[in-house]
Amino acid sequence: MRLAGLKGRVSRVTRRQPGLKRFITKGENRLIAHGNATRINQVWVADITYIKHQGAWQYLVTIMDQYSRRILGWTLSKTRTADVTARVLAAAIRNRSYPRGIIFHTDRGVEFTGSEFQGILNKYDFKHSVNRIGYCTDNAFMESFYHSLKGELIRKTKFESLAHLRKEIGRYINQFYNNVRLHSGLNYMSPIKYEQSLA
Repeated sequence: MRLAGLKGRVSRVTRRQPGLKRFITKGENRLIAHGNATRINQVWVADITYIKHQGAWQYLVTIMDQYSRRILGWTLSKTRTADVTARVLAAAIRNRSYPRGIIFHTDRGVEFTGSEFQGILNKYDFKHSVNRIGYCTDNAFMESFYHSLKGELIRKTKFESLAHLRKEIGRYINQFYNNVRLHSGLNYMSPIKYEQSLA
């Protein structure tokens, strides 16, 4: 990078705002006993992150295949509800040709524990796993993705409108992150290239 005249962009860690998260206490972390994924469509992880645009919070919901790090579904919404997360989950399941029996890991937010969302999990025999209370590192794969997204796209970028923000997030996920961005944990391949190498 020095020889090419490039300078890395360092981003601070985003801290959640007090009162923005509602969660439940029930549920278990199934990944402690199971461990991380050893094949695609075995463990999916999901989360919501907050992005402030023109003084208002927008909520980015993403679902990832933990094994390949591929983002399977996402949306940017003005609200964070089980209805929103359910739509993203339904799209991810459709994109993966309706797999069954997946361990689906999230935090304890009500967006992932509402009846509509849980109904989709049950329909496809997904086993819901949740972070231990106070351990955001239980969902480290998603936290890492959000850190990359904010460091490589959101920080120091001026978005002219909400439509512009949504378009750039889509470009980052679909064109760059899934197709181009290299991961040391994937033998320095992108998520899609890594999945293709397994076929």
